[in-house]
Amino acid sequence: MSTQPEAPDFTSLLRPVVRESSVSEVAKRLLDHLSEGNLKPGTRLPAERQLADALGVARSSVRGALSALDVLGIIEIRPGSGSYVREGTSEFLPRAINWGLMLGQRRTQDLVEVRTFMEGMSARLAADRASREDVERLEQHLERMREAGTDVKAFIEADIAFHLETAHIARNTVLSDILHSIRALLQVWMERAGDIEGTVSGTLHEHGAVLDAIRAGDPEGADAAMAEHMRLASDRLRLSLSGTDEQGAGE
Repeated sequence: MSTQPEAPDFTSLLRPVVRESSVSEVAKRLLDHLSEGNLKPGTRLPAERQLADALGVARSSVRGALSALDVLGIIEIRPGSGSYVREGTSEFLPRAINWGLMLGQRRTQDLVEVRTFMEGMSARLAADRASREDVERLEQHLERMREAGTDVKAFIEADIAFHLETAHIARNTVLSDILHSIRALLQVWMERAGDIEGTVSGTLHEHGAVLDAIRAGDPEGADAAMAEHMRLASDRLRLSLSGTDEQGAGE
């Protein structure tokens, strides 16, 4: 029977965060300890409130950092139990660090800029290559977005599925893999943007325009519609980033 590794003295390991981006600094601090061998696979991390108190940040910053690490497979969040370091984390760390997990506003905006061009290329290729069955799958993802209503998590899942389907229809595996990686790193910020007023109605309209162009076999139109969606989505993302450290300060 396996035993859970003994947790280190987090009081001595963690110091108050003083950098501008609390979310990225919390993630970086935990990654530092992982790379130094202080946190072994299977180690249970302290509760959100304990981490927040030790680091001197809002719980929302801790939650955002843990979500980012969970998305990347570095930790596992078990509802009702806590957050645990995953097996095989040490092999993943160099790749995660190279991708820039510790996303401050500048790095996040750079990723958004790259994603904008690649999503446009994906839509353009999809419009040129989509079959009737491909279009039907996109329609299903858009319908799932409509049905999600106020369920932000379900809405974002359907939104991501729409984009992944578009990349699949483009039939370019390199493009698809890169976009998948970028979305994984941005997902925690996408969830924040999902709470901004007008996100659901605006995103539905923008995706509908992309779908119409792909259905019509119009590469130029699909590229333009996706570019407009990326521009507006980027505005919403920047708005969410501007309030990163203020959100949840009263928790």
